[in-house]
Amino acid sequence: MFLKSIFLLPSPAMTKKVVLNLRSFRQKANRNRRSFRRFLTKLEKNLPRNADQLTPVLEKQVWKEVDCLNCANCCKQMSPTYTAADIRRISIHLNMTTDAFKTKWLYKDRSGDWMNKSTPCQFLDLKTNKCNIYDVRPADCAGFPHLSKRRLKDYMHVHKQNIEFCPATYKMVEKMMEIA
Repeated sequence: MFLKSIFLLPSPAMTKKVVLNLRSFRQKANRNRRSFRRFLTKLEKNLPRNADQLTPVLEKQVWKEVDCLNCANCCKQMSPTYTAADIRRISIHLNMTTDAFKTKWLYKDRSGDWMNKSTPCQFLDLKTNKCNIYDVRPADCAGFPHLSKRRLKDYMHVHKQNIEFCPATYKMVEKMMEIA
């Protein structure tokens, strides 16, 4: 089912980057959330053997269409999880102690993870959608949206969450649905 689609080349119309209207994306994502999650749940239960080979191919197509700087919705609506290494690295970059950094910007959630106290992210420049600490950003941010980070089955729960926040994740799931 999926293998034949690996060899399909996207048409120029499929790879044109479109300026994102965040409001219309949110409406579309909200409207399709249930069907996308149902699709991912069904896929998770009966994952084709070649799904992990397909994901990087689809990811390349997605990044030809999606530009994060037109969106930054992840930074506006979500918080990364900060590791101890992230906190040390960013604190050094900001000439702060780790305790001062945590006190100023972070809180510990119920599961013990360090998260931003507020959204949008304190390091997001809202005029440019660029990160002010990009070179030392948290590992969670650097890997987002985790499209082909690990085996598809292992990250299905993340994709289910991200479809309503990330146009790239939404687009990848949409492409999967088209070829299923």
